[in-house]
Amino acid sequence: MQAVLNFPDLSPELFSISLFGMEFALRWYALAYIAGILIAWRMAIIALRRPALWRNDAPPMRPEQLEDLMTWIILGVILGGRLGFVLFYQPAYYLTHPVDILKVWQGGMAFHGGLLGVILASYLYARRHALPILSLGDLVAYTVPPGLLLGRLANFTNAELWGRPSELPWAVIFPGTAAQDCPGVVAGFCARHPSQLYEAALEGLILGAVLLWLVYRCGAFRKPGLIMGVFLAGYGASRFIVEFFRQPDAQFVSPGNPLGLAWHVGGYGLTMGQALSLPMIAIGLWFAIRARRAA
Repeated sequence: MQAVLNFPDLSPELFSISLFGMEFALRWYALAYIAGILIAWRMAIIALRRPALWRNDAPPMRPEQLEDLMTWIILGVILGGRLGFVLFYQPAYYLTHPVDILKVWQGGMAFHGGLLGVILASYLYARRHALPILSLGDLVAYTVPPGLLLGRLANFTNAELWGRPSELPWAVIFPGTAAQDCPGVVAGFCARHPSQLYEAALEGLILGAVLLWLVYRCGAFRKPGLIMGVFLAGYGASRFIVEFFRQPDAQFVSPGNPLGLAWHVGGYGLTMGQALSLPMIAIGLWFAIRARRAA
C-alpha cells in the first residue's frame, strides 16, 4: 500500500458561540487575515521609526498615517480580490448573475485581483497625500509575506485549494477527495500534493526572509522600487512553480483539457494562475533593475 499522510483532525473553525439563537464562529481563515494585517502594521511601524533605513533618512510617511493607509489597503484587498475572481475566473457566470458578485460570503477571491486592488489603493493614497509612490510601494510589499504564509496555512486547515494527485510519500488525503482519475489511490481516496504548504513556504517563509535580508542587511529601502520589484517577481515565480502541483480550477477542467489549462495549444499551455503571474514577474524585474540602476 502506498505510504501517504492522512489529513489531520482539524476544524476550519477555531471556536463557535451561540447568541440570541444565532451561531457565530471564528474561522482560521478569518484569523489569518486579522493576524496578517496586524503583523503587517507592526512591521511597517518598525520600519517607519528607523529613518536610517530610507534614502536621505526620510521614511515615505509618518507612523500616525499608517492606520489610514491600512483602511485603504483593506478595501483594496476585498474589492480587488472579489472583482479579480469575477473577471479572471467566472466572467460568464457573473455576467448573467450580477447580484451574486456581492455575495462575498459564498467565497471567491483572487490573489492577483487583490494585489491589483492594493496597488491601486496605495497609489491613490500616495497621490492624495503627496507621498513618494515607489518608497510607499516598498513599505507595503515588505509587509505582505507573513499574511501570505498565514493565509496558505489557513487554506490547508480548511482543506481547500489542494494539489494535484500525487504518489509521493508526503502526499495528503484531504477530506472529500474522491479517487476518480487519480493515480495515488489509497483505500478509495485520492492522495494529493499539499500545495498550500508549498505556497506557504515559497511565498511566505522564503520570500519574506529574502525581503527582510534586503531591507535590514542590504539597505534596499534606499533604492526606491527595489523591494516592490523583488516581491512582485518573487511571488510571481513562486506561484508559477506551485501551479504545476496545484489542482486546476474546476471551471477550466474538461475531458479534453484535464490539466485545466486556461491558455493552451495542443497539450501545452498555462493555467490561469501562471498566465497572471508572468506579467508580475516581468514588471517586478523591471522595477528591481530600474531601482538598482538609479541607485
